[in-house]
Parts: sequence; C-alpha cells; structure tokens
Amino acid sequence: MMKQKEYKFWFCTGSQDLYGQETLKHVAEHSQAMVEVLNASGAFPYEIVWKPTLITNELIRRTFNEANMDETCAGVITWMHTFSPSKSWILGLQEFRKPLLHFHTQFNREIPYDSIDMDFMNENQSAHGDREYGHIFSRLRKTRKIIVGYWEDKEVQEKIASWMATAIGVIESSHVRIMRIADNMRNVAVTEGDKVEAQIKFGWEVDAYPVNEIVERVNSVSQADVDAMVEEYYSKYEILLEGRDEKEFREHVAVQAQIEVGFESFLEEKNYHGIVTHFGDLGGLKQLPGLAIQRLMEKGYGFGGEGDWKTAAMVRLMKIMTQGVKNPKGTSFMEDYTYNLVKGKEGILQSHMLEVCPSVANGPISIKEQPLSMGDREDPARLVFTSKEGPAVATSLIDLGNRFRLIINDVDCKQVDKPMPKLPVATAFWTPQPNLIVGAEAWILAGGAHHTAFSYDLTSEQMGDWAEAMGIEAVYIDKDTTIRQFKNELMWNEIAFK
Repeated sequence: MMKQKEYKFWFCTGSQDLYGQETLKHVAEHSQAMVEVLNASGAFPYEIVWKPTLITNELIRRTFNEANMDETCAGVITWMHTFSPSKSWILGLQEFRKPLLHFHTQFNREIPYDSIDMDFMNENQSAHGDREYGHIFSRLRKTRKIIVGYWEDKEVQEKIASWMATAIGVIESSHVRIMRIADNMRNVAVTEGDKVEAQIKFGWEVDAYPVNEIVERVNSVSQADVDAMVEEYYSKYEILLEGRDEKEFREHVAVQAQIEVGFESFLEEKNYHGIVTHFGDLGGLKQLPGLAIQRLMEKGYGFGGEGDWKTAAMVRLMKIMTQGVKNPKGTSFMEDYTYNLVKGKEGILQSHMLEVCPSVANGPISIKEQPLSMGDREDPARLVFTSKEGPAVATSLIDLGNRFRLIINDVDCKQVDKPMPKLPVATAFWTPQPNLIVGAEAWILAGGAHHTAFSYDLTSEQMGDWAEAMGIEAVYIDKDTTIRQFKNELMWNEIAFK
C-alpha cells in the first residue's frame, strides 16, 4: 500500500488594531475556540491548526510563505472576524501557492437583540470584513474556494471536509510521477498528449521505460515472494477453475503474482505513483498484466491502458483525494464498452480487458483465467466482479492542443438486468446524467475519451474545483445539461481559454 502524508490545514483569522487590544484578544479567543470545536467534531479527515491573528502586511506575508514551505500544510482556511483592510493581504496572496478556502462565517449564530451595541458591531463584522477580503481576490484574479454558513452547522463542516479532499488533489498533483511501459497505442489520438505542458500545468512527471527493463525486474522476483503472493490471492479471492487444470491455473496465477511484485518493486524504487501499459508492447512478459494491475490500483497506484498517462495520473489523484473518506466505495480506471438501448433501461457497460480496481467491487471477487486475443500471450489471470450501485462521477482529461479540458459527468451506477456468465472481466454499468442520449452526445461534443477516471467517493464540485485550481477548463454533464446550452458553453470556452 502506498504511504500517504499526514496533511494539516491552517486556520488564519484576519483583523486590524482599530478597536484596541481587548477586541484583538476576543478575536483570538473566538478563533481558537472555533478550531477546537471543529477538530472535536469528527467531521474532518485532517487536523485544523490555529494560527495567530493576521493584522499587518508583514505578518500575513510571512505566514503565507511559511505555509508554502511547510510540507504538511495542504492549504489555508481564512476568515475575517472583523474588518480587515485587504491591501494588507496583497503581497501574501500574490506569493501564496497552495489551496485557499475563504470561510465566510461569524462567531455568533444569532444577533443578540437585547444587548447589541456598537462595541459588539465593531468586533463582529464578518459580513463587512469578508467582503473587503473577497474583493482583493477578485482584483488579483486569484483562485479560492468560498464557503458560506455558520461554522457549527453539519452541512457547512461537510463542505469544508469536501474542499479538503480537493486541496489534497491540488497539492499531490505536483508530486505525481507516471511510469509508462513502452509507448502509446499506435495511431490512437485521445490517449496521447503534451507531457511537457502537463508538467507545466499539473506538475506531473511522465517517463517511459523499455518494456524489457521492467521484465528484468519481474524475472528477478524470488520464488518465495511469488509463492507468498499466490497464497494471499488464494486466501482472499474465490478461485474459478471452470474445468481448467488446477496446477496449470495456479501457474498462470503465479505469473501475475510475479508481475505484481516486480512492478511494485520498480515503482517503489523509482518513486512512481502510476503505471501505464500497452498490450502491443509486452516484450518478455508472459501475460498481459491483469490481476497484477488491479491489485496495484487497489494499493493506490494510478493506471491507464494503451499508454493513457493522463487517465493514470487522474486515477492516482482521485485515489489520493478519497484517502480521508469514511467507508469509501472505490475509485478506478474504466472504459466505455457497449450500450444497453432498451427503453427505460439505457446505460453503458463499463470494463476493460482486465484492469478494473477491486475497490469498486460489490460482493465476492473471483480469479478467472481466459484466453485474450490481445497481446498474443498466455491466458492471463484477472479479478472478476460487478461494481456497486449508487451515484458516482466519471472524468476525462483531454488535450485539445492549446489547452487541457476536464470533462466531468455525474453518473448513476446500477446492476445489470441479468448475469453475464461468459464475460470474464470486472464490470460496472451506469447511466450518464441527464440520460444516455443527452449524456453521450454531450460527452462526444466535448471530445471525451473512452477511458475515464471514475469514483463513487468524489463529486463533480470537487473535480471542478480541482480543475479551477489547476487553471484549466472544466465542463459538466449532469441532470441540468441540455445540448443547446452545452454547445454554447463549449463555444464560449473556446474564447475564454484562448
């Protein structure tokens, strides 16, 4: 399992010294009390760290640069308790490089009708201070997330927790390193892209290795390590021989065990977070990696088929973004395969040749071995299951030549009407919102790929916030989408993102 960092979020309160030290004392006490209650609520996957009240240009600038340098700080939550002159924030905001949440709240829930006086008004004027603060962001054209509401309300805390996941995705993006085995699938356009621009825009490092350099690592795996991995497989999954010789079956499973151990060893040594394979360039591999890739995804690695490094990076990021989710339902690489066009039961059957992450499985997971026409190798072992029901989000990051676009589709995952006993792969079945006809047309209009980075545990808002923080275009396909409106949006974006 890939190690995850223990991130924290700083809570910074803004004010000024116009009203004297007594007011500043109250501001500090209030913000400290808020942080204590927020941390005790259990609503957040990460600790919130209180910071002293920010008043002067120098202190604001120093605090933000300290946040930039602190590797455990994933973002800053800011709140203006009183009026805070926003010119004091300009240099700090200009130099700040991490996600920022503008939390528009106030310490007291209700106006104290019987006792309110001007001292109270001066001390508790977030309605004033946050507008002054918000203005300077708009003037600077700086990206920030705004959450409005009372800080003790559950729904407000849930919004903050949701933003934290997006912030982790922004921070982790600059650390993503993808290992490509061989190159892109020949003559395929959508899995290609500008890797230099991706590193400039997202921070991703995308490197290629000759397949046989990886094969050498796979072949060096000890028999003891292979045997131990096979035993883990046999103890964890159902074994479906289906008439195959048990000894031969186990030998084929052992090939995937050897690939998993070898690949993971190489990824760890070279500090990569995702892997891309191509069935047309398998070199000395005995099988197309199937079960091995599924297990690596479950451990947190990103994956993309046929050289699709963009989807591999997105799968990795989305897995990282969900690491604080309670009872996660799963995140995976997926591919559009075939439609069900029966009225009232429309949907898309999602799968891949082999590589779907078992984190999305609903019920038992089995190991099967079946011939595979692609790759011209031994029958590969793979994990077979059906995916969970419920709402989810499917994303596709595409390169349009002059910019990247993230396509975000809300989908509703369902169970298929009947079992598919002859289909030896893991599957999901979903209907894109607002329905298959509009959803598919909008996806195609936007240039969406046949590969997706898919998650039950993230929302379109989170993915859109990530795209905004990265400075790229995002388009949404959801329950409100119409083709007329969507075409207009794409046309406007051509102008806005030139």
